[in-house]
Amino acid sequence: MNWKNDITRLLNINYPIIQAPMFGVSTPEMVTSATEIGCLGSLPLGDLSADRCAEIIRTTKQLSNRPFAVNIFVNEIPALSNELREKYIRTKEFIEQLAKQHSLYVQLPEIDEIKQTNYQEQIDAIIQEECKIISFTFGNLDERSILKLKSNNILLIGTCTSVAEARILEQSGIDIICVQGIEAGGHRGAFEANHAPQIGGLSLLAQVHEAVKVPLIYAGGIYNAKTLLAAKMLGAQGFQVGSLLLGSAESVLKEFEKQRLRSVDESEIVLTKSFSGRYARGIKNAFIKAVENTDYILPYPYQHKLTSELRRVSKENKNIDFVSIWLGQSINGYSGNTTGQILRMLIEETEDVFKV
Repeated sequence: MNWKNDITRLLNINYPIIQAPMFGVSTPEMVTSATEIGCLGSLPLGDLSADRCAEIIRTTKQLSNRPFAVNIFVNEIPALSNELREKYIRTKEFIEQLAKQHSLYVQLPEIDEIKQTNYQEQIDAIIQEECKIISFTFGNLDERSILKLKSNNILLIGTCTSVAEARILEQSGIDIICVQGIEAGGHRGAFEANHAPQIGGLSLLAQVHEAVKVPLIYAGGIYNAKTLLAAKMLGAQGFQVGSLLLGSAESVLKEFEKQRLRSVDESEIVLTKSFSGRYARGIKNAFIKAVENTDYILPYPYQHKLTSELRRVSKENKNIDFVSIWLGQSINGYSGNTTGQILRMLIEETEDVFKV
């Protein structure tokens, strides 16, 4: 099978397979393991400060001299109104009481203690650290940032969850579009926080391929040769893999979380806003059951910031009911091998199936 195409040429990689930028799961070691076999590693910067972004980029560069992408969130931050302040207080009290009922004692931050991230400052750090590939989600970059990045010869990968979003990205001059299917684990990359297009990933991919001319990466449900080749047939030149790597040696997930992954049933995988205020796909637990469909969900990123300490303490206490384990609908064995070994097996399986 000939893997060479526009994606491998643009990204300077051997295989058009991208390790997904899973914030809170992916590590510099995971990125490095993916790059070592000729795939593209993705370093998630999420809502980290500019200084922390620079630090983690340098750490990754010390481990690998191959190309890797950095990934940022480009969402808008809701204005801090009196109404939002009051809802924050109510939600904080509710969640602290809920945790206490489950023998978890946490002191969640006050709203004025929360530090918001300016993605423009992250971009300055990315340019300073001479990264050459940036992917982003939760919207589109502003025009000034696009011009600044392109003037520094940085390749841009945007995320879409609809044909309309794909067209916006293409018209803005984005080089590659990642089409995220609803099957994908983790947060939906939709431009609007309260909107999660319900179109199936393969149907969306086929329609986006007809609507735009830029190269496409597909993300959502790829876990073996057949799912990869299905995406290829529908127009994808790149294939982003996330959930397949959750159990890997480099994953940040604790062993008790990996064990939960390996026992999950399809009925337990849900789309929820409860942990962050944006739709994300993961494993249903006591927190989701108690909070979903209530008035105790703040807009992103306030809900995410509020529950961060809760999730941290839950991890320390191995409490599965108050951690967010994000994963997609394609259940697999969640191998404990290295990221490179898992991706290598996917490559070899695809080559074997392609021959048949």
